[in-house]
Amino acid sequence: MTDRTPPGSQPFPADLLQRLGDAIARRDPAHLPRTHHLDGEGRPLFINRLALETSPYLLQHAHNPVNWFPWCDEAFAEARRLGRPVFLSIGYSTCHWCHVMEAESFEDEAIARFLNLHYVAIKVDREERPDLDAVYMNAVQQLTGGGGWPTSVWLNAAREPFFGGTYFPPRNGDRGARQGFLSLLGALSDTFQRDPDRVSQASTALVQAIREDMQGAAHGANNAIGLPASSVIDVAIDHFKRSFDPVHGGLSHAPKFPSHIPARLLLRHHQRKADAEALHVATFTLEKMAAGGLYDQLGGGFHRYSTDARWLVPHFEKMLYDNALLVVAYAEAFQVTGRADFARVARETCDYVLREMTDAAGGFYSATDADSEGEEGRFFVWSEDEIRRELSALGNADTSELFLAHYDVSRGGNWQGHTVLNVPRPDEAAWSALAGARARLYEVRARRVAPLRDEKILAAWNGLMISGLAVAGRVLDEPRYIAAAERAADFVLTHLRGADGGLRRSFKDGEARHLAFLDDHAFLAAGLIDLYEATFDVRYLDEALTLAGATERLFADPAGAWFMSSQSHETLIAREKPAYDGAEPSGTSVALMNTLRLGLLTGNDRWRQIGESGLRAHAKVLSERPVAMTEALLAVDFLAATPREIAIVWPDGEAAAAAPLLAVLRRNFLSARALAAGPESAIEALAQTIPFVRDKVAQGGQPSAYVCRHGRCELPVSDAAALEAQLRNVDG
Repeated sequence: MTDRTPPGSQPFPADLLQRLGDAIARRDPAHLPRTHHLDGEGRPLFINRLALETSPYLLQHAHNPVNWFPWCDEAFAEARRLGRPVFLSIGYSTCHWCHVMEAESFEDEAIARFLNLHYVAIKVDREERPDLDAVYMNAVQQLTGGGGWPTSVWLNAAREPFFGGTYFPPRNGDRGARQGFLSLLGALSDTFQRDPDRVSQASTALVQAIREDMQGAAHGANNAIGLPASSVIDVAIDHFKRSFDPVHGGLSHAPKFPSHIPARLLLRHHQRKADAEALHVATFTLEKMAAGGLYDQLGGGFHRYSTDARWLVPHFEKMLYDNALLVVAYAEAFQVTGRADFARVARETCDYVLREMTDAAGGFYSATDADSEGEEGRFFVWSEDEIRRELSALGNADTSELFLAHYDVSRGGNWQGHTVLNVPRPDEAAWSALAGARARLYEVRARRVAPLRDEKILAAWNGLMISGLAVAGRVLDEPRYIAAAERAADFVLTHLRGADGGLRRSFKDGEARHLAFLDDHAFLAAGLIDLYEATFDVRYLDEALTLAGATERLFADPAGAWFMSSQSHETLIAREKPAYDGAEPSGTSVALMNTLRLGLLTGNDRWRQIGESGLRAHAKVLSERPVAMTEALLAVDFLAATPREIAIVWPDGEAAAAAPLLAVLRRNFLSARALAAGPESAIEALAQTIPFVRDKVAQGGQPSAYVCRHGRCELPVSDAAALEAQLRNVDG
C-alpha cells in the first residue's frame, strides 16, 4: 500500500506497511473509515497501527492523523529510544465524550502533528483491558479527585504516570477552558524535557499513592477483623433510605445510574426483616426507571444513565451489562411483588438483547452508541408531527391520541425540541392497547441510521447476560430465554479459549484475545450456576466448578480474596484487588457469592471457607464503607440467612408431572438456596456433584420435593400447596 504515515511521523517500515495493507484488504468493503481526512477517491489519507486490532474502539481511531500505537512493548521502547513522554488515551466505543475529543483533537491535523513530533501516543479500549483502566483511572482520581472517560494520562517510558485528566477541549478558551489540550501537550512536553527531576518526583509520588490505594488491602491485615456482621447490611440500607428520592426514585441527585440503588440487596433485606420501606425504595425506583426515558419504550432495554433527576433524558448508549443486571433485578422484583409490569420489563429487555445484541453464533455484543448521524440521541427521539403522521396509517385517531398522552408527547417536546418517550402515568391496560402503535413506530425507527454497535463479545458481560436470561427464563417460564442462555454459554466455553485452553477476555472477527481477568471467570461461573438451576443440566455446574477452580489457581491471594489479574498477565505498576461495585459488580463480589453457592450445592466446605476468607479480607471496607461493595453484601446476606437445599425428583419419563412443583420455585423469591432436580434414574449420578440429592426418591411414584436445611429435611411433599407452605415456614 502507499505510505499513509500520519503527519510528523517517520515513514513506516515496509513490513508494517505490508501488514497494514493486508489488514485493509481483509476489511469489509462496506466499512467506512471513521475520519474526514480522505483523498479524492474517498480513501483515508492516514493510517496507524490500530488498523491491526480487532477492537471496534481502536479501529475507530485507525485513520486519525495521530500515530497511535496499541498498548505494547514496542510503543514504550520507542518512547525510550526517542526520549519522549507517552500520551495514553483510554476509552470505549460508545463513549460520547471520547467521540467528542476524537473529533476536536485527534482528528485535528495540527494537534496530531504536535503529538506525533513530541510524544508516543497509545490508545486503549478499557473494555478489553480493565487492568490498565483501573490503574490509570486511579492515577487520574489521585490527581483530580474524579474520573471518567476518555481518560487522558501522561506517562514516562517506564509506564509510570506523572499527569492526567479526562476530556480536554482542543485549544485555550474552547468550552470555557483556560488551557486547552494543545497548550497542555506543549507545557507537559517542555517540562518533561527541561525538568526531568520534577517529572520523576511527580511520577514516584503518584505511583506510591496508586499502589497504596489499590494494594492496601492485599496483605491480609483485614483477616484479624473477622467476618463482617450482617449489621453492615443494615448500615447500607439506612444510607439508601436517607439518600432516596421520594418523588422520582433512585438517589436524590443527578445524574442517576441504575446501579446507584441496589435493588437486589433491598429485596433481600425486606425478605429477611420484613422491611416495607426497603421494599418501597427498590420497587419505586424500578418503576420510575422503567417509566422514564432511561428505558427504551419502543424497543426495550435500558440506556446507560439518566442525565436528570426524573430518569427522563438518558445518555443514550446501551450497555450489555446494564441490561443483564436489570433483567435479574426486575425478575426478582416480580417474584417478590407479583407485579405484571416488572415481568413485562424483564421480558422486553430480554427480547431486545435477543433481537438486537445477539451474534448469529449465540454470543452477545457489548454495546450500542449514543450518537448517530453526528448527534446524540437522534435515533431515539421523536416529534409530535412525525408520530401523528406514522400512526395515521393505522387508521385509528383514538390510538394516536392515546399514544401521545401515554408517552408524554407534546408539540414543543421535552428535550432540545424533541420528545424522549416516557410514561408519566404508568397504565398496563394502555400499554397493551398501544402494542400496534409501538410496533409501527419501531419499524419506522429501524429505517433510521442506527447507532454504531460494538460487536466484540466479552466473556464477563456474556456471563452476566447468561445469568439474566437463565433467571428470567426460569422465573417467567420462558424456554426460549433459557435456550438463548445455553447457546451463549456454549459459544463462550468453545470460542473464548486460547491455544492453552484458558479463558480469553474478548472475541471479535473470529479471534479470541487477551487473557481473561477475574471478572471474566467470576461472571461466567455465576451465569453457569444460574443456568444449571434453570436447566438442571449438570454439565453447566461442572463447568462452573472448573471456572471457580481456575479462579483460585490464577487470581487468589493467599491472604484471602482475589486479584483482578493473574500472574500470567502483564505486570503493571499496581495489581488491583477489586473492592468497589460500580455500574458493574466487581469480580470480587461475584466470586464471593459463587463460592457460597457452590459450597451449598456441592457440600464441599472448602468453597465456604474460601468465601469467608474473601469476606474477611474485605471486612474493613465492608465495615467502614458498606455502600462501596453492595454486591458483596449479597454474600453477607447469604451467610446471615439459613440457606435451603431444595431437590425435586420425578419418576423417569414424567418430567411434565413435576411442573406444578417447579412452578412453586419459579414464583417464590428464594434468595439463599440451592436448587437441584432430575428423574430418579439420574439421582445417584447427580449426587456425585450435589450430595444433598442422595437417597431422594419420587415418593409413591409421584414427583416429590424435599426442602432441607443443613442436611435436615422436611417430609417430602408432592402437592404444590404443601411445598409452598414449607417454603413459607422455613426461615431464611
